[in-house]
Amino acid sequence: MSLINTQIQSFEADAFHNGKFVKVSNESMKGKWSVVIFMPAAFTFNCPTEVEDAAEHYAEFQKAGAEVYIVTTDTHFSHKVWHETSPAVGKAKFPLVGDPTHKLTNAFGVHIPEAGLALRGTFVINPEGVIKTMEVHSNEIARDVGETLRKLKAAQYTASHPGEVCPAKWKEGAKTIAPSLDLVGKI
Repeated sequence: MSLINTQIQSFEADAFHNGKFVKVSNESMKGKWSVVIFMPAAFTFNCPTEVEDAAEHYAEFQKAGAEVYIVTTDTHFSHKVWHETSPAVGKAKFPLVGDPTHKLTNAFGVHIPEAGLALRGTFVINPEGVIKTMEVHSNEIARDVGETLRKLKAAQYTASHPGEVCPAKWKEGAKTIAPSLDLVGKI
């Protein structure tokens, strides 16, 4: 069953954020757009490249009114050390969320039970806590966070423009489509 257009489950987790330990919850995410990026574990090989990619796009996410959350099955203590020892992860200004109990990985359908790790899952969640986009893939394939930003902006656009859809490769400012019977078979 797809999680698209479903409410995120209630949760509370510990995170390392800007030099402090903080709580993150479904309630703290409400009222703004959220991008939740699951990674298998801290101190791996592809994960730091993705954290760095998210860090390089973070100002654009903030400008779009969204918060980014990186989640691994490690603890928030591990994330503190990861942030302090990895030059790539050290660029992160967003919360690094620990999920050692696997509550989040299970709730979002990205848990690998036999490994105790997460698949690479990316979720765009609207201010009401509803999942609008999701992408889950195998751990040996790192994602492009620029594409996640594009999907966030498309979700925001369609939320504020009901009755319009964003076509393939849509970018902010490009033309959209207003579906109608007259367009069937003409695109």
